[in-house]
Amino acid sequence: MHHSRVSFVLIDCAADRMDEGVEFWAGALGMRPRSPSVDSGRYVFFDGQVGDLGVALQRVDDDSRIHLDIETDDVEAEVVRLEALGARRKQQMDSFWIMEAPSGHLFCVIPPQSGDFPANANLWES
Repeated sequence: MHHSRVSFVLIDCAADRMDEGVEFWAGALGMRPRSPSVDSGRYVFFDGQVGDLGVALQRVDDDSRIHLDIETDDVEAEVVRLEALGARRKQQMDSFWIMEAPSGHLFCVIPPQSGDFPANANLWES
C-alpha cells in the first residue's frame, strides 16, 4: 500500500518570460516570492499556500503551462497505478518522474515534499 496526493501547482514559465511571470503571479495570487532556489534559479517558490497546495514558478525551455505535482511515499507504485489509468512515463529526473496524462497534460510524481504528508492523502493498494 502507498499514499499519494496533489502537493504543488507548478506554473511552468518560458525562460525568457520568467521575471514578468513571477511578478504577475505574485500579484495575482497575493503571495510573496521567495528567492530562487539553489537550482540556478529554476524555481521561484511563493510564501503561503492555496488551500493545502504550494505554488511555484518553474523556469522551462518549453511552452508556458501549469502542471501538478503528485507526492507519494512510493514513486514507482504510484507511477504504475497512473500508467494503469492511461498515463505514460516521459522522463525520469533523479527521484521523480515526469508523466503525461492521456489528455496530453504533463504532471510529476515526486517523493513527499509536504511537512504533514501523508495527512489528507489517498491510500492505494500497491
